[in-house]
Amino acid sequence: MLNMLRSIVQEVNSAVDLDEALSIIVTRVQEVMETQVCSVYLLDGTSNRYVLMGTKGLNDDAVGRVSLGYSEGLVGLVGVREEPINLEHAQEHERYRYFPETGEERFESFLGVPIMHHKKVLGVIVVQQSTSRRRFDEGEEAFLVTVSAQLAGVIAHTEATKFIAGVTATGEKASDVSFKGVAGAPGVAIGRSVVIYPSADLDAVPDEDTDDINAEIKHFEASIDSVREDIKQVGLRLASKLRPEEQALFDVYLGMLDDNALAGEVIRLIREGKNAQWSLRKVINDYASHFEMMSDAYLRERAIDIKDLGTRILGYLQENGQEVRTFPDDTVLVSDELTATMLGEVPVEKLKGLVSIKGSGSSHVAILARAMGIPTVMGLTDVPLSQLDKKEVIVDGYNGDLFTSPSPELLGYYQSIVAEDRELDESLQHIKNLPCETIDGHRVCAWVNTGLMADVLRSLDQGAEGVGLYRTEVPFMINERFPSEQEQIICYREQLEAFAPNHVTMRTLDIGGDKALSYFPITEENPFLGWRGIRVTLDHPEIFLVQMRAMLKASEGLDNLRIMLPMVSNVNEVEEALHLIYREYHEVCAEGYDVAMPQVGVMIEVPAAVYQVKELAERVDFLSVGSNDLTQYLLAVDRNNPRVASLYHSFHPAVLQALYRIAQDSREAGVQLSICGELAGDPAGAVLLTAMGYDALSMNASNLLKVKSVIRGIDLSWAKQLLEQVLMLDSPYIVRSTLDLALKDAGFNRYLRPSRASSDKNQ
Repeated sequence: MLNMLRSIVQEVNSAVDLDEALSIIVTRVQEVMETQVCSVYLLDGTSNRYVLMGTKGLNDDAVGRVSLGYSEGLVGLVGVREEPINLEHAQEHERYRYFPETGEERFESFLGVPIMHHKKVLGVIVVQQSTSRRRFDEGEEAFLVTVSAQLAGVIAHTEATKFIAGVTATGEKASDVSFKGVAGAPGVAIGRSVVIYPSADLDAVPDEDTDDINAEIKHFEASIDSVREDIKQVGLRLASKLRPEEQALFDVYLGMLDDNALAGEVIRLIREGKNAQWSLRKVINDYASHFEMMSDAYLRERAIDIKDLGTRILGYLQENGQEVRTFPDDTVLVSDELTATMLGEVPVEKLKGLVSIKGSGSSHVAILARAMGIPTVMGLTDVPLSQLDKKEVIVDGYNGDLFTSPSPELLGYYQSIVAEDRELDESLQHIKNLPCETIDGHRVCAWVNTGLMADVLRSLDQGAEGVGLYRTEVPFMINERFPSEQEQIICYREQLEAFAPNHVTMRTLDIGGDKALSYFPITEENPFLGWRGIRVTLDHPEIFLVQMRAMLKASEGLDNLRIMLPMVSNVNEVEEALHLIYREYHEVCAEGYDVAMPQVGVMIEVPAAVYQVKELAERVDFLSVGSNDLTQYLLAVDRNNPRVASLYHSFHPAVLQALYRIAQDSREAGVQLSICGELAGDPAGAVLLTAMGYDALSMNASNLLKVKSVIRGIDLSWAKQLLEQVLMLDSPYIVRSTLDLALKDAGFNRYLRPSRASSDKNQ
């Protein structure tokens, strides 16, 4: 059976369109299961009816003509129940519905299985047999269930191709076709899609030798020079939008082209007698496969960078060069794997949005998109890229959604969001220098999360009162080696000076999990539960101590540094880290630096720390909740995985109960408590956290004025009453709707950004 199943899947994957795929399915399943009938009914999202789209055994004329309501007949019952229905005498069932045009009156045994994809019923596959046949056995039922599961993705993909082209499976006009991905950078973009393909195909390069090694090397080196110049030009085009630290991402590309890296490996193979194109293919594939096997998300993203370089070099080797493109004024750049150099090919003033079928929020493109303020969606599933070019699209960077063929209603909805975002930002400018306090005088610190220098500029422009989280791993991630002590001092000093005299909370190097360094690979079965955060730096004190020295020296004369330890799960880690920090502090002072001992705190981001707040508070000066990671760990959900991202809920009752407990224990221990993460930047979340007793809220700069405006418009007693009500609820959806209603009634409806998930009717 397994070999038969593989054969069916391979045949379907090679089908040119949905009709051919369905024909293969019904024919092969009928043969394998030795049944008289196999049919596929697809659910048309527009009419909400099941339509007979393929059959082997029923009358061919019925295809496309016979349809059933969503819950009509046995087919509808299978879809509603979302489970197989196996009947020996189908015609005796109360839900049986007879269609004369099908000629199915001869068949009494019935087995129907839903075709499910991402929780949605795409259709129903049915096998039938005459009355002489007994009921289908368990093995046959299991086989059909397996067929359905294997083919669901294929059907979804081929259906999506028609939807993007503007028609449904039954030939009717499609609209508001949506695809779910991961939010890469916030905001909404409305524009015309431009699909970018690689300039050459490395996989198509044949294995060939060369008779003229010197000429081959010369041609290769000229191609390298051309690509190096292209990358430099891309960096220059983006210079007005990026600070030097962000532009350093392009130095990563240039570094790969050095003789000691990729180029040197290729030249070595050419000297062995292989031609330049094959040598390039071999080296690129070796490098890329090495990174693709890494479990760490950031390292896997490096494979994309390497492949991009390889195809660009191959383009010049094949004398394709750079393709001259014209871009519309409202370009939404789309690619299977967007790279930083692709982004730089579009004139900055024309680039409105980004869509990458593959990739995650840790990619270079996502980092640049956030720095440039370009709405971005990544990690989409079931998107037929070839059909997406030159289409009107909407990029929802808030919810991670891509819409094609938008209806006037959906277009108007998102146009209003774009206008509201612009108007809201302008209307809130007058409060940026006012304190973040409630009507009845309860003060909350409004801090920001930073990592890139572009974050600093936006933060100061939004009236940030300090930094609750500075991600020190960013300068490590955009280099090809560990930054030196002096390089770190310069980087940290910029942050400390920019916000002085306000606090800057610097998180010690937090790598592992979804963040890794190409020059310090961490390969693990489960990186999120592995060697990361404080665990790495305590195992490598030589890295930790250099970072401490750089932080302390950078703070001289400013005294606004705070040090925060990530991924702490027990008090021993805190004590060991404090020992190293104090040791380094005394050594720095002994060198003649006049620095004050900074406050040291701990991040509460793993469940174990939730239950040790009091013990941790005895050893440090402050506590800070990392709500994103804490939510992931509590719910066992990777929010960067589009298949389970919908299960990630910041307002899950378990998350809120944990946050409330942390606040109570911190208050009893008498330490300052802050929180950094998406929840703090959500106006509704900020209200709850203020009511719980969090002293400081740290968020992305783009959310700061919205949160401050809401806090300044409420009183603490109202917030506490709302918190008391919410803590009694048992569903994240009810919590969210309760909060939205409360904010709407309080006059803050313009701050609410509802999801358009309900519009997802075609996919």
